[in-house]
Amino acid sequence: MASPAGCEHYVRSCLLKAPCCGKLYVCRLCHDAEENHQMDRFKVREVQCSECQTVQKAQQTCQQCHVQFGEYYCDICHLFDKDKKQYHCQPCGICRIGPRGKYFHCEKCNLCLAQDLRGNHKCVENVSRQNCPVCMEDIHTSRIGAHVLPCGHLLHKTCFDDMVRTGAYRCPLCMHSAWNMEDQWDQIDNEIAQSPMPTEYQGATVKIICNDCQAHCMVPFHVLGMKCSGCGSYNTAQDGGLIQQPERQQPEQQQPEQQQQPEQDAENEAETDTEPEQQDPPQSPTPH
Repeated sequence: MASPAGCEHYVRSCLLKAPCCGKLYVCRLCHDAEENHQMDRFKVREVQCSECQTVQKAQQTCQQCHVQFGEYYCDICHLFDKDKKQYHCQPCGICRIGPRGKYFHCEKCNLCLAQDLRGNHKCVENVSRQNCPVCMEDIHTSRIGAHVLPCGHLLHKTCFDDMVRTGAYRCPLCMHSAWNMEDQWDQIDNEIAQSPMPTEYQGATVKIICNDCQAHCMVPFHVLGMKCSGCGSYNTAQDGGLIQQPERQQPEQQQPEQQQQPEQDAENEAETDTEPEQQDPPQSPTPH
């Protein structure tokens, strides 16, 4: 269950005494995998040295044989591990892998973010307190890194990589594009230019809603995609059915009937001296 080298999760030379069941485990993750309950890392009070088996209060160095339990130790999270430039973030309430200088804590997102995102990201209040929308696992305390989407939502970096690999380019929560799609939109432009619609669909339009800029607009219909007239995105959704334009030849088709009507009236007048019967007015062609 343990070794002086630690476990698959952490490198350490001690065992944690679980405050919930009193059993000894290398870490809380090993405990949670074996038990039907979770260990509260903040309530750990005692550890056992992996070298001399002395049970003692949680601390960085064994009081008996003086072996170091971990290069890094946090007396709040009771985290022992090799040095990874970790630091404890008080607002987050847990330890993060640093170095600290490369990260800042966003008060609204309530999360540590890379410095290049300072003033350059969309804040979503307490965003890390939600589960990953892909795997539905916890993000805030996960040992897997988080990826920030342009819309501000979070998901595990591994889940984001899976999305890229499978071509799923929309945020699972708000459907906003998950990265810059300008090259893909240019490619669709070229494909549409080379693929005209059949005659019966030429001139047809449709109402759309853009998932990227939230615009509502009327655009030409095409099976390969409907382009937002506001931001140029093809990340759109159709809002209603097709709107067909009236055929241009319809007014011209009515003209021969109008020319034949006087001739017909003249023939009727020649056949009888009585008042000619009233003719029904020609009906307008049904729009197609």
